[in-house]
Amino acid sequence: MQNSRIAVVGSLNADLVVHTERFPQPGETLQGSELAIVSGGKGANQAVAAGKLGGNVTLIGAVGADAHGDFLKQSVARAGVDHTHVRTLDGVATGTAVITVDGRGENTIIVSPGANGQVGRQHLDEAEAAFNDTALVCLCLEINTRTVLDAARRAHAVGARVLFNLSPYAEVPGEMLRLTDILLVNEHEAHSLTGISPSDGGWLAIADALQQHGVAAAVITLGASGSVVITENREIHEISSPRVTAVDTTGCGDAFMGALALRLAEGESLVAAARFASTVASYAATGHGAQASYPTREQLVEFIRGRQE
Repeated sequence: MQNSRIAVVGSLNADLVVHTERFPQPGETLQGSELAIVSGGKGANQAVAAGKLGGNVTLIGAVGADAHGDFLKQSVARAGVDHTHVRTLDGVATGTAVITVDGRGENTIIVSPGANGQVGRQHLDEAEAAFNDTALVCLCLEINTRTVLDAARRAHAVGARVLFNLSPYAEVPGEMLRLTDILLVNEHEAHSLTGISPSDGGWLAIADALQQHGVAAAVITLGASGSVVITENREIHEISSPRVTAVDTTGCGDAFMGALALRLAEGESLVAAARFASTVASYAATGHGAQASYPTREQLVEFIRGRQE
């Protein structure tokens, strides 16, 4: 039987969310909703998205010895995610994200790393068993870049594929991109990495630029417009997303990542996995928060059935 286990090495954040009609201008004060504290962090979000859909997921990360840390570990556990390798650290706060959501469902996010910044080599050493029994390792940049590179090296050493979300965008060593089997970026991140936009020469020009960085396959998300898949043989597939009325786009990219990882680990093609992920991300946009808006398999089936009627 194919190994479909997923390991996510990444962040756990307490999301501090306020809704307001529009984003404030510099120096301006606006009235907002009551503060909501919800579970988040790109790593935890991606793990929960895959876990709620039935994936076999292990999360590797860290929280502080505080109420937010306990809250976040309980959240990933409810999604069926193995959090054995989520360490609780003394003397450091759990990571937090301050999120403002406007009347259109768009958001701005400021992240304070906290315990996420302490995830390092020793932590990965302690989680060695999780790497040895994994088909796919998911990585993003809300933890130290050196740790992300170390995790990618370990994944390849045991024959696991690396799905790397270059977000929040930062320059990374060339080795990191060469170790990436599938790169996931949004359109802005793709432009930051390659210096090319679709209007400069189309998606093939971006594919060529990514290959020069050592990236063979990629998915570029386009928000409500869907995504573009670039396969290893430079085939371009444009994938549309189901049209929905967005309530809150917080964590939709992570929902896409988790769903993509799930289907890739189960052996689906990159194109088929991206189609599935687009549907999951659209579902997530119809609910508030990140993890709370992610569907179970049953909820996703109902969502798809409702759109077909």
